Amino acid sequence: MILSLSFITIILAIVYIALVLYMRKGWFEIPTVISNCLPVKRISIIIAARNEENGIARTIDAVLNQKFPPEQFELIVIDDHSTDRTSDVVLSYAHRGVQLIQLNESNKLNSYKKLAIAKAIDLCTGEIIVTTDADCRMGENWLMTIISYFETQDLYLLSSPVVYSEEKSFFERLQTLEFLYLIGLGAAGIGNKNPTTCNGANLAYRKDIFYEMGGFAGIDELASGDDELFLHKVAAKYPHKIGFCKSTDAVVYTDAKPTIRSFISQRKRWASKSTKYKNKAIVLLGITIWLFNFCMLTCLIVGLFYHYSYLFTFLVVLIAKIIVEYLFIQPLTQFSKREELMRYLPILSSFHIIYLVYIGILGNIGKYDWKGRQVK
Repeated sequence: MILSLSFITIILAIVYIALVLYMRKGWFEIPTVISNCLPVKRISIIIAARNEENGIARTIDAVLNQKFPPEQFELIVIDDHSTDRTSDVVLSYAHRGVQLIQLNESNKLNSYKKLAIAKAIDLCTGEIIVTTDADCRMGENWLMTIISYFETQDLYLLSSPVVYSEEKSFFERLQTLEFLYLIGLGAAGIGNKNPTTCNGANLAYRKDIFYEMGGFAGIDELASGDDELFLHKVAAKYPHKIGFCKSTDAVVYTDAKPTIRSFISQRKRWASKSTKYKNKAIVLLGITIWLFNFCMLTCLIVGLFYHYSYLFTFLVVLIAKIIVEYLFIQPLTQFSKREELMRYLPILSSFHIIYLVYIGILGNIGKYDWKGRQVK
């Protein structure tokens, strides 16, 4: 049994190392964006918001302060049944052209956010849809950067970087490093012409492609997935029309979760999408990574309480894991100008083993809380 478990763990470690190195190659396949051409098409920026009175003004200000022809974009905010003053805050910007849509659905749904975005798309006048979140901020060149790249590359869907910032604790800094890893995986998949994930806080796609794909039909049973599940729909037909905007001017900044409970709830929501992917190769990839971490955790536990050989296997594989993750994450921290976070990598790589095993199980059972609702 000792040899069998150690052998399986080592084999899975080799697979994991090969995957991470392959994704590293994908990151470097993406060109650095320097294009800054004047936009041609009209843009609709869409924000779905629920109980965001404390931060949405900052987001609206960041959007309205873009160095972008104001006559060529509109900002639409959809208030998803907020119980605070979100709508009042948005309405205070009406004189600057910000539009407010209020959902008034009486029937209970599982995917209010997708409904909110779909309603805004039906009413918007833009040819290109850009989505972001109500707790985000961006530099003044954000919109010009992503749209000029979108148009010059003739893309159907464009993913762009999202980075945590303004951390207030060690826990939040760990999240920032881990989130860079996730954003890097999404970018690398696109670089390898095999898109797997993106983030709706910084996403652009053509309006006609949204309708061609049937909108969110077929993925609307899940509360989450307005970003990567839609990405998969586009990738199934147009994988070479998907890009990633590798530019610091294209970064959208948001906040890490302040508590472990809110962090677990968020990651459980993200993990709930994993078994719904129509591309079963992506599902298999996720299962393989989960099994790798599960075997490592098993080696640690049994090594501590049964036989030191398991512990030796765990330590060797952990060192290999940290090294290959360093090779992948270091260019991402360099890109985001957060290289000081690399000091936390050994801690993150170690705790990530427990976290992935736990979330992999938790994310596929039961319900979770999102914006004060119990959804699945």
